[in-house]
Amino acid sequence: MKRLFINLFYLIAILINVSFASCTEKEQTEEPFIKVSKETFSFSNDESEALLYIQSNIDYSIASDKQWCSVTQQESTSTQTEKYQIKVSENNEVENRTATITINSSLQNLQIIVEQTAGHGLIVKEKSYQVKSQGGKFTVELSANGEYSYSIDNSWITETTDSKSRAMKDYTIDFNVSANHGQERIGNITFTLGNISETVTVTQEKGEAATVSGETPWDICASLGLGWNLGNQLDAHNNGIAEETAWGNQPTTQALFDQLAFTGFTSVRIPVTWLGHIGEAPSYTIDAEYLNRVAEVVGYAESAGLNAIINIHHDGADSNYWLNIKDAAKDETLNTSIKEQITAIWTQIANKFKDKGNFLVFESMNEIHDGGWGWGENLTDGGKQYAVLNEWNQVFVDAVRATGGNNTNRYLGVPGYVTNIDLTVEHFVLPKDIVNNRLMVAVHFYSPNEFTLNDEYSEWGHTGDSSKKPNWGDEEYLKSQLNRMKTKFIDNGIPAYIGEIGCVHRSNERSEAFRLYYLEYLCKAAKEYGMAPFYWDNGSASAGKECSGLFNHATGEILNNALEVIEVMKRGIFDNSESYTLEHVYENAPL
Repeated sequence: MKRLFINLFYLIAILINVSFASCTEKEQTEEPFIKVSKETFSFSNDESEALLYIQSNIDYSIASDKQWCSVTQQESTSTQTEKYQIKVSENNEVENRTATITINSSLQNLQIIVEQTAGHGLIVKEKSYQVKSQGGKFTVELSANGEYSYSIDNSWITETTDSKSRAMKDYTIDFNVSANHGQERIGNITFTLGNISETVTVTQEKGEAATVSGETPWDICASLGLGWNLGNQLDAHNNGIAEETAWGNQPTTQALFDQLAFTGFTSVRIPVTWLGHIGEAPSYTIDAEYLNRVAEVVGYAESAGLNAIINIHHDGADSNYWLNIKDAAKDETLNTSIKEQITAIWTQIANKFKDKGNFLVFESMNEIHDGGWGWGENLTDGGKQYAVLNEWNQVFVDAVRATGGNNTNRYLGVPGYVTNIDLTVEHFVLPKDIVNNRLMVAVHFYSPNEFTLNDEYSEWGHTGDSSKKPNWGDEEYLKSQLNRMKTKFIDNGIPAYIGEIGCVHRSNERSEAFRLYYLEYLCKAAKEYGMAPFYWDNGSASAGKECSGLFNHATGEILNNALEVIEVMKRGIFDNSESYTLEHVYENAPL
């Protein structure tokens, strides 16, 4: 038994020696090596990570050549295999990018290529622009590698070019800045591509305010220029309550008034109905919220550099409301009460705006009549209604002047009966005033209304088909009416303006041609006879009766062929070339 144990001991020892010798021989004969699991990594533009495995029996170092690409060793479970995390940050650049991870060893150097696609790249070259008060164009240069968008936070900045985006492209986009007639102002254009935003700041210097000015009717007419009415807006009302959206228009905005100025209008008339916003006697307090909204809209005109006229509008409509001339002419007690209310209302309005400059005009009231539109009891009452209206206009002037401030010499508009030219010439009495040349007579002109308002006829003027036009109201009539105003007022140093003109949109080209001719002829004649015209725009985009919209009152969007309409009216008012005469317009009537 002892001999067997000894033999086993020697046998085990021999086996151990053989095994050791075999292992030592293997270590001495294994070649050095280094291997990688992957030679190229591709990532999207987002922050991402991946694992790299390195097998090696020799020492090495590892490093990335870009900061956005990091290499971090992880815990390994094998003696000859190391694990590394490759991590890339989000790529916000406009181009793809590449990093190289280098593995250095005594055996060889290996390179791992890391590629990352571009993010939503957006680079704006200049971040701020300075613009003169008179406005003008500026150009934004940018680079983008995708479909970008932009927004503008002020309506006085508008795009003038269409720029189509293509991958990795340099762009130039032109913007226009309207003239500034107020304090310095700042706007922003924000460009967006994916989750990247770049903001451009536009600063425009202070400008000169608009103003009605002049000591002669001709000067005052020129300062008013071409006017426009914000119709069916603040004058709208239902059930005895004025409400801005009552007749279909959405609340108006600064964008509209900037568009008006941009397209060439120089003055706006803002009719205001006060029904339902006036308190009880004797104070007749105007609702503050409503008065503030009127002031806000006046501010739109001021910011856009437009002259503005505000008034009392449908409170006197057809003698159905508190400005009831029909009953006032028969009842002196009622007339006295109405005059007290006129004083109270205009005192409050005038005080609200007493610090505003002469860009703002007050107009006492609108088309005052007894329901007969000039063909009612005014023709048979011995002139009582005309006399009452003259009294009301005087009360208005006195109330405004009494508030002081800039109201002391503010220009004021005073209408004749139903703003009819014939009745105004025959019966209007100019109120007494404490300053000279600050009262302007207000009339309206829609003749012939069968063509201009009701669309009963499609043609007008000397070239129109007699079967398609009214049997009255052609060019000679128009001139004779304006000449009556000139002879009675303008020639005697009394300024006047045509507070409403208009002609509805037509649905066919020929009818629209006569519409354009009518408006150009009327505007040219108004200028030659010394009066500024104001186009009535009710916001309607349709064609036919009472459809006279040029602009969307909320957005300023151009409706139909409004630019054509505006251009002919502008030509009538602003073209001073010797060859452009009223006769020239006449000779170019539609055939």
